Amino acid sequence: MARIIEVVERIMVPDLPTIALPCEDGVPLESNWHRLQINLLIDSIRQHWRGQTDFFAGGNMFIYYSARQVRNRDYKGPDFFVVKNVDGVKDRPCWIVWEEDGRFPNVIVELLSPTTAPADLGSKKQLYEQTFKTPEYFCCDPDTRSLQGWRLGRHQSYESLSPDGHGRLFSEQLGVWLGLRDGTCQGLTAAWVRATANWCPRLKKLNAARGRRRSRSRPVARRARTIERLTDRRLPPGEGGGTAREARAHQREA
Repeated sequence: MARIIEVVERIMVPDLPTIALPCEDGVPLESNWHRLQINLLIDSIRQHWRGQTDFFAGGNMFIYYSARQVRNRDYKGPDFFVVKNVDGVKDRPCWIVWEEDGRFPNVIVELLSPTTAPADLGSKKQLYEQTFKTPEYFCCDPDTRSLQGWRLGRHQSYESLSPDGHGRLFSEQLGVWLGLRDGTCQGLTAAWVRATANWCPRLKKLNAARGRRRSRSRPVARRARTIERLTDRRLPPGEGGGTAREARAHQREA
């Protein structure tokens, strides 16, 4: 009689190194603009998704994604990132992927500077594309006033995004247009990356059509009110003309 022998293979999974995960490296941001811009992006997305608690928007935070990274102390921290479909109420000093059910950022924005641009456009871009698989990646250079963006294509590689006529790039993940706009934030006048939800060509056309309909209806309404006033003046009180007070006086006289 044949016997079935079950062979169970045991695979030893090494534990993550028992070291503290730092949440900051003590290196200050490149400029005051970088600090304000990060806060502005976080506030813009929170305002865009106000009332929702299923996303996390963070900035200047380390992201831990592998044991090797922790062992090598290869700390990576995007300037701004958004993760969707997570608990947005939970407070996090850093983003630890294995404690977030393997969730990586859906969108990352890096704010370039002369010292960080080579890595942001090189090794970091490769990491976000090949390891994080982040669907959308944007880079803003405040010195050249340029905004670049990429989206993962069919072959899971980044493809450049084309701007609209105003230099804006559309984020499908966020549902907003990202573009540079001059303004003043906390006393600093500069070009800022702004997230605009209503800059949609189709929506713009619909709003324009509604405006034209309102414009056409206003003269008709004015003419109707004018005819009504003229009619009231021509008719005697009690026969549709005059005011309500005149009509009641006419009835008493009758």
